[in-house]
Amino acid sequence: MNSLGTHLLLELKNCRKNILGDLDFVETALLDAATEAKATIVEYKFHEFNPFGISGMVIIAESHLSIHTWPEYNYAAIDIFTCGDLIKPQEAAKFLIERFGSKEPQIMEIKRGLISIYNEDLPHKVFCEEKLVAR
Repeated sequence: MNSLGTHLLLELKNCRKNILGDLDFVETALLDAATEAKATIVEYKFHEFNPFGISGMVIIAESHLSIHTWPEYNYAAIDIFTCGDLIKPQEAAKFLIERFGSKEPQIMEIKRGLISIYNEDLPHKVFCEEKLVAR
């Protein structure tokens, strides 16, 4: 069965101290992870909560990366969802585990958009021919 995308759920426990509440660090880490995976960054937004914690999203042409941090528990939840087979979400996951220094990382992989009616690889974008109109 073919799928439209791969969704990785990262549970990053026991991360390096004092980085999960650092907005600049968290933002740069996710942007660098997208770049490391050769994704095309479209837009991004991060928010720092008071008294602590950060949520952020990096929209990529191939889908998204998101994060929620709980510095008080030394924990981060990260989603990496990519469509197609050109981007390797595992590369972004490995990068983030190392960057956050998680001593207890867990990764769950989910295939999204399982399509059983096709017997061939599915493109992540629909291609169509443009028709030229004579004037």
